[in-house]
Amino acid sequence: MAVKDRDRFSTATRLRVLGEQTAARVYRSQTKRQARRSRLTGRAALLALVLCSMIVALAYPTRQYFSQRAEIAELEREREEARARVEELRDLKERWQDDAYAEQQIRERLHYVMPGETGFIVVDPAAVKQPRTTQGTAARPWYANLWDGVDKADAER
Repeated sequence: MAVKDRDRFSTATRLRVLGEQTAARVYRSQTKRQARRSRLTGRAALLALVLCSMIVALAYPTRQYFSQRAEIAELEREREEARARVEELRDLKERWQDDAYAEQQIRERLHYVMPGETGFIVVDPAAVKQPRTTQGTAARPWYANLWDGVDKADAER
């Protein structure tokens, strides 16, 4: 036993045992670090996958939301234009309720005259010399074209 005890306490034996223990500790710590790294890498990959799937899942609804907001804004603008047009037409209707305005428009548009008045139309010589349009009518009052159309319809029978 004395030899065994001597080997046990000899410097070379102690250094060898210490080296083996140190190598075992280093190996264990490296194995633990690699295990931690591999777990963190797997977790990071899972987190990245979850984030990407969330982005993909939210992309379409977000696009729909913004397109619908733009459509709502366009419809509101059209509604405001329609309201303005309705107000304009209400004002025109109210004007037409006034007899003086209606009389003025009838005289101007239809060339009506009151009893006792003499009606006349001044013809511009430059307007008479204008070439006829594609429909065969010159720049004349609409009612003249209307009566010509009625006459032509009568003549074709």
